[in-house]
Amino acid sequence: MNTFGVLFKKELHELFANGKGIWLPISLILLGITQPLTNYYMPQIINMAGNLPKGAIIQLPTPTGQEVMQGVLSQYSTIGTLLIVLASMNMISNERQNHAAVLVMMRPVSIIQYIMSKWAAQIVLVIGSTFISYIAAWYYTNLLFSYVDWTHMLVSFLLYSLWLIFILSVLVAAGTFLLQSGGIAGVSILIIALLSFLSTLFTNQLKWSPAALSQYAARLLEQLHWSQSFTYTVVVTLMSSFFLLIAAVHRYKKVEYV
Repeated sequence: MNTFGVLFKKELHELFANGKGIWLPISLILLGITQPLTNYYMPQIINMAGNLPKGAIIQLPTPTGQEVMQGVLSQYSTIGTLLIVLASMNMISNERQNHAAVLVMMRPVSIIQYIMSKWAAQIVLVIGSTFISYIAAWYYTNLLFSYVDWTHMLVSFLLYSLWLIFILSVLVAAGTFLLQSGGIAGVSILIIALLSFLSTLFTNQLKWSPAALSQYAARLLEQLHWSQSFTYTVVVTLMSSFFLLIAAVHRYKKVEYV
């Protein structure tokens, strides 16, 4: 097995050894199925929680399956992003703090292989966990609401997964510039939140922003129509992720123990 394969296997093993490979999928699955269940039982929840007049009848419009799944994507973009940041913020900083990276770099391992193995392992964990959660949410949505075509669901997830790749690339880059996990999480969340806010505020000007991917993924749930803007956004996202990884590799070369 080549060096990258060995490092990649090691990273996957560590993800499950420290529990991230268990709690992250469970947390995302619970987050995903909460949306359709909450929408379905909302009248009962309001009736139990609110001080309504006696005999009051709660009538809420029933959302379509597409609207419920769009809500799932919205949950991923908020709470889901926080969970991902918590799971990935110390993928590089831990070994920088305890100097374990020194032992790794003493072997015939390149910095590119080292960085990419961590990034790839996190991608497997995050995208795999989110996909399982998305499938679970889709199942309950079909069960409780109207049917969402599986091709729409799959294409929307594939597009959204590029946004997850971008988030992980931001975390990798931040991990090479900052040492403390709290600082990495804070800076990463700030960048992601700012980009998402600006993309929402300036829709036309930033229609190719990586943060627009979640909006485009939501559209694909309604209609499986691929526009030119989607293609440009995919290209910009992949290029941005690539440059973030390049920046991480160059920065890592300057750390004191390399």
